[in-house]
Amino acid sequence: MTITVKDVAKKAGVATSTVSRVINDHPSISDATKKKVFKVMEEMGYVPNIAARNLGKRSSGAVGVILPPLDSRERMGNPFYLEIIESINAEARKHDMTTAIATAQSFDTLLENVQLMHRQKQVDGFILLYSDKDDPVIDYLVENHVPFSLIGQPYTNEEKVIYVDNDNQLLGKHATDFLIENGHKNILFITNTTHENIYYERYFGYQKAMMVAGLTMFPSVDMESPEAYVAFEDLLKETKATAAVVIDDIFAMRMIQLAQMYGYRVPDDFSVISFNNSIYSTLVHPYLTSIDIDIAELGKMGMQKLIDTLQQKEPTGVRLVIPHQLIKRETVLDLNGI
Repeated sequence: MTITVKDVAKKAGVATSTVSRVINDHPSISDATKKKVFKVMEEMGYVPNIAARNLGKRSSGAVGVILPPLDSRERMGNPFYLEIIESINAEARKHDMTTAIATAQSFDTLLENVQLMHRQKQVDGFILLYSDKDDPVIDYLVENHVPFSLIGQPYTNEEKVIYVDNDNQLLGKHATDFLIENGHKNILFITNTTHENIYYERYFGYQKAMMVAGLTMFPSVDMESPEAYVAFEDLLKETKATAAVVIDDIFAMRMIQLAQMYGYRVPDDFSVISFNNSIYSTLVHPYLTSIDIDIAELGKMGMQKLIDTLQQKEPTGVRLVIPHQLIKRETVLDLNGI
């Protein structure tokens, strides 16, 4: 038998409207009454209708999590998104909220999905898990004054966007410095994306470290085309590279396989350092030296900043920087003294 608000009100000896106000935590209800009603609800096994409660508040009780276009196998299989979504979900549950995922294979379709979620009031706000220079979604959110937070650094509207990020330029410098400290001089920066902000920031960090050390800076190695894979062996010979900073763990694993295919042993002939410290870093030997960006904290703080925005506690243009940590494993050879 379904327990109703009327049943709870009758047993508690209060009006039905009082039970509704207790459920919605209305300030006009005393703590003693709230305690009594909640006790009756627990005894009777009554569970409030969250959808109805949110309707009364003119709130969906949900947030939209926007993934970048899943237009490659690396992106579809990247554990970063699963880890950060779980962190966002955990924080959302603390606020009695749920999450809805927005994803697509192109920016046009992704924008349509986000517009639909917004117009149908399926969510109260959004968390973007990427920052891309060609992204129309963030422009739509800013122009329509939709509450959102960003995991990453925006290309534009920095003064209007609340974002949570690592210091990716410092990450790039830290990774490169580590290779330099281990005696490497000919160091490459390898990427499979050239339009996301993490690429620019991490590559700038690489350039800064190389410049400060007085070493030759190489153009970033763009591996977005099949031809780049064919030319990789010649590139290693021409540059005499002994090490590389790679844009993220999952792509670093592919580059290790490619180097090994051309006869380069990792780390004996070619050292590799990457970012994220994901599950891929310890799947196979050699274990990957990687910089831990604290994905759980990124998701948690991204959700908290969105909650603050929804509750009008957060001013616009706020940046929160999450610390990082270098995890030493097996893919960087110390050349000092060799």
